[in-house]
Amino acid sequence: MIKAQGITKAYGNLKVLKGVDLEIEMGKIISILGKSGAGKSTLADLVPRFHDVTSGELLIDGINIKDYSVKSVREKISVVTQEPILFNDTIANNIALGKQDANKQQIEEAAQIANAYQFITKKEDLFESNIGDRGSKLSGGEKQRLTIARAVLKNPPILILDEATSSLDTESEKLVQDAINKMMQNRTSIVIAHRLSTIKNADEIVVLQHGSIVERGTHQSLMEVDGFYKKLVEMQEVK
Repeated sequence: MIKAQGITKAYGNLKVLKGVDLEIEMGKIISILGKSGAGKSTLADLVPRFHDVTSGELLIDGINIKDYSVKSVREKISVVTQEPILFNDTIANNIALGKQDANKQQIEEAAQIANAYQFITKKEDLFESNIGDRGSKLSGGEKQRLTIARAVLKNPPILILDEATSSLDTESEKLVQDAINKMMQNRTSIVIAHRLSTIKNADEIVVLQHGSIVERGTHQSLMEVDGFYKKLVEMQEVK
């Protein structure tokens, strides 16, 4: 279980998170929702220790995250962000970044789960194709599916998805979202997203405003309350 107890995060005099309490049970999907600047990414970034809390405690399995080494925490986590982190190397080496001892079969299986296998096998050098600096030889959807394949291969118990589909066109988004849905099975997932399709199936939706949790519940329960979440949903459905 991941547990936040009275978490505050400040940068100088600016408080980005203000006394956040949150429990995430293992195997559950939590969606974090809120306007830009609400503190969503800051909250998610505390789990892999990209930052540490200013006050309060973040616990994993009942132990303060600061009592783990950064390496041991990050071994349990994969992060998929809006901007894929890729290197001027082969497709296979980019997928195997988090699991250097992976064999060819494992890499190919991860690519299949991530809906990446089809486009890879159309390339002249297949898995040995060079993708260019930051993946410049790939489309946005292809890049994102490679980073998902990397996360699948690493097989971590915790996933953090930070706006993973927000920069994609509709066709790419469907392929990437399908890959994400497969990847999230039986894993603890923290999902930051704007699109309703990504959010509504979460076990719990947490709404942040100005660094504080203002609403939480399932899609159904939050739709029964005339609050911030319901307004966001109605705005999306109008478009």
